[in-house]
Amino acid sequence: MKKLWPVLLLLTLACKQKDYNADLLVKNALVYTVDSKFSTAEAFVVTAGKIVAVGNADTLEEKYLARQVIDAGGKAVYPGFIDAHAHFYEYGLSLQEADLDNTKSWQEVIDSVGSFARKNPEGWIVGHGWDQNKWTVKQFPDKAKLDSMFPARPVMLTRIDGHAIMVNQAALNIAGVKPGQTIIGGKIETINGKLTGLMIDNAEGIITRKIPPPTEQITQSAFLGAQKNCFAVGLTTIDDCGLPYAMVNTIAQLQHKGALKMRMYVMLSDAPENYEYLFKRGAYKTPSLDVRAFKVYADGALGSRGACLLQPYADQKNWSGFLLSQQKHFEEVAKKIADHGFQMCTHAIGDSANRVILKVYASVLKGKNDKRWRVEHSQIISPEDVKYFGDYNIIPSVQPTHATSDMYWAGTRLGKKRLKTAYAYKQLLEQNGWMPLGTDFPVENINPMYTFYAAVERKDLKGYPEGGFQMENAISRKEALQGITIWAAKANFEEKEKGSIEPGKYADFVILDNDIMKAKGSALPSVKVLKTFINGEQVYEKK
Repeated sequence: MKKLWPVLLLLTLACKQKDYNADLLVKNALVYTVDSKFSTAEAFVVTAGKIVAVGNADTLEEKYLARQVIDAGGKAVYPGFIDAHAHFYEYGLSLQEADLDNTKSWQEVIDSVGSFARKNPEGWIVGHGWDQNKWTVKQFPDKAKLDSMFPARPVMLTRIDGHAIMVNQAALNIAGVKPGQTIIGGKIETINGKLTGLMIDNAEGIITRKIPPPTEQITQSAFLGAQKNCFAVGLTTIDDCGLPYAMVNTIAQLQHKGALKMRMYVMLSDAPENYEYLFKRGAYKTPSLDVRAFKVYADGALGSRGACLLQPYADQKNWSGFLLSQQKHFEEVAKKIADHGFQMCTHAIGDSANRVILKVYASVLKGKNDKRWRVEHSQIISPEDVKYFGDYNIIPSVQPTHATSDMYWAGTRLGKKRLKTAYAYKQLLEQNGWMPLGTDFPVENINPMYTFYAAVERKDLKGYPEGGFQMENAISRKEALQGITIWAAKANFEEKEKGSIEPGKYADFVILDNDIMKAKGSALPSVKVLKTFINGEQVYEKK
């Protein structure tokens, strides 16, 4: 019997050794925690989907026995990236449409549409991504070639910014559009009394309402296709800007089934039924879904001359753009959103649109506050209006790649003087000391590395311009990282649960193949995600 005691003792010790008290240990890493001190660490521990400890690897290994250990091999680890302004569902749908991005002429668009139509022989032909500013002839097209190719099948092709569409006569016939027809906040273009097929801003709805809604299968494929691509670039939370309330249930069901793991912050679009839904039931909040905001549109886009300017366009002297609704609408909406305690997020591009919205916000917010009302894009601001952001704690939610996409032609639209106060991200950041960053995808590429690069280097992917575009408004790498992590979380009232690698927060993080805080500026766009994690669960690994 005495001889058995040592054996039993060894067996007991072995059992204790397998008494796991953690799920995951990440070690041998350069961990950018993005905490209040912007500290770094070697390791962190995850239990039940949340971070429980951050610090020295030896110390953590003494205290925790984890079921899984990841040796990061000295690679940099960051909080999961957050896109503070995107169109996740729309992007997912676009993956199933004709891709017209990077076409260099209207003829290339026509060729791409023809190829898509042959592979998809039934129903509406829908495409997206064309941009006449990228063409040799920088003019809006007309529908003649579409009519010739598709005399009976309806076609709708959306411009890159989503604020203009080109349609053929078959689509116009279905929608009952006639020459001379007008609409508030939109434009139905006619030349010499004939429809060209160009529909801008609110005019788009005349057509889109006639397109059959996506099937349940297409909707699910859209969400899951978007998720797959977003995980591959390190995104773990997306702000989806402007959805109908019915989509909340769809998202919740996909998340409940475990199919949709992406965390989402959803802004409902500016429509009576959406206000009624959220006002009646209150904010919808789960660990993966947060619905507490409304997305309102003040004006259109600069590229399609729908942005509302204080003075006429430099390249169209009799035109200043337009608001998409009467000012009274914005005032009424702001008051009821404030009365019910929700967040207002308003798209404003032009300096006139921004002035209208900033003044409406100011009239409701009445001074310093923590309501975190946002102006999405905040693209062109008159110098005397910048103070509103700081005086009323209004949050500019900006997309750095808009600056590097628009810089080739924005001066043509605005003139040199106005251009100098456009895309002024550093100046806007200084108003509150923080600022969320996004992409507006599918208008821009989904990759947050492009956001980071554009914010700090102010160059396109080819390194143009050599010295950077209006570098006085570049922001630091620290600020850019905060903009796609903790500040984006803060813009969603979620800074206590995500946006940094700290105890108590969700274990959402990414491992990159290069350290974006130290890499050469020219190398930033090519930095790749090695692994992406949500709740400590790996959702992507680079093959």
